[in-house]
Amino acid sequence: MTTGEPPAEDLQGVYDRIADHFAKTREYAWPEVESFISDELDRCDSLERALDLGCGNGRHAQALAEAGADVVGLDVSRGLLTEARERATERGFVVDLVHGDASRLPFLNDAFSQIVYVATLHHLRTREARRQSLSAVGRVLAPGGRGLVSAWSTAHDRFDAEEGFDTTVDWTLPGGEQVGRYYHIYDPEEFRADLEAAAVEVIDCRVSSGNCYAVVAPPDDVL
Repeated sequence: MTTGEPPAEDLQGVYDRIADHFAKTREYAWPEVESFISDELDRCDSLERALDLGCGNGRHAQALAEAGADVVGLDVSRGLLTEARERATERGFVVDLVHGDASRLPFLNDAFSQIVYVATLHHLRTREARRQSLSAVGRVLAPGGRGLVSAWSTAHDRFDAEEGFDTTVDWTLPGGEQVGRYYHIYDPEEFRADLEAAAVEVIDCRVSSGNCYAVVAPPDDVL
């Protein structure tokens, strides 16, 4: 990990370069995502149309699909979308894959009943883009829908900081090449502030496994 200037290469270029190796290290859904899906099944009885935002290799899209959702996966990396498509074919689940930017979602209002948005928000380079992305989540959530949002936190044991900061986290490819990835590391209060400044309703906000997590609803949703 290094601090200071973010890497020159953009996010799409970074993840296209590391997609194959990255996908091999991302086999299982996060426990927090599995808990969110379970809670949604308890709350709604069944999942409807779900978005895996920043879907990577499709591991969370798979969990959503296996829970009965009609799943759309969006990622900025075409390489990771290829990995997700191969995973869906091999594992026998259905996902509609879309190339796009998390800060400018190419979907209609009220399009999804559930959204899983984990390990992606922190890659957006500006606070404006991060808040815009959170507002986009609120826009595309249908009335009564719920979204799970996560970002890396200063509470993680790899960081020694109390306030949020920008950094570069290297990914090491086989052979030793290192590829820098931009991250904004949130402090928990800053994470909540960005949620409250965005067009979403915050239902729950907490820290788990070194990450900030929030469950959100559409703006002005009846809670």
